[in-house]
Amino acid sequence: MPTEPRPTPELQSTAVVLDELLAPPSLVAARALGAAAAVSSVALLAHSRRSAALAVDLGRREGLAFDHELLFVAAALHDVGLASPFDSHTEPFERAGGEVARVFAAGAGWSAARAQRLADVIVRHMWPAVSADLDVEGHLLERATSLDVSGVGGEDWPAELVAALVERLPRDGFGAEFGGLMSTQAHRKPGSEAARTIRGGMRDRIAANPLDRL
Repeated sequence: MPTEPRPTPELQSTAVVLDELLAPPSLVAARALGAAAAVSSVALLAHSRRSAALAVDLGRREGLAFDHELLFVAAALHDVGLASPFDSHTEPFERAGGEVARVFAAGAGWSAARAQRLADVIVRHMWPAVSADLDVEGHLLERATSLDVSGVGGEDWPAELVAALVERLPRDGFGAEFGGLMSTQAHRKPGSEAARTIRGGMRDRIAANPLDRL
């Protein structure tokens, strides 16, 4: 009886790395992912999971000292403010999502200071850039989401890792869905960071994202 072909050592190694990057580092992180799954579309949830893996991997490659659990929870919840139950008509989605995450963190038993850090990371991921000296988790999440949304900074990750991640968690219309959500935010909240990104050509960058051609 024929046997299945065995993966090359390189592919096997990448698969093992991905398994670890995608695994929640704690029970609280797993519950955050579950909370995100309860309100997010399949495409948005996959984006959050890819962002978590990319952020953690980048932090390790750059030798940065970061809080794995905090970063993973922030990545899991960073877009919950786009979900209809939490989408404020006045607050930018990242601020609304930060407040939802703060409530989640309080329920998980985190201190007020740690819950505030979580909210800060989620808000700052929409900044044009975040200094690692100011907020290392915000810095990593901003760079990871920039790659996944717009294809910015792809040279900062190994191409084989990114390709394997997209194969593991397919994009399946994420760009079109997210671009539409950002355009809606921009229309309703013209002073928001979402509006700034749309005015800056986000829809064009999303359409040209090389990750959609992997």
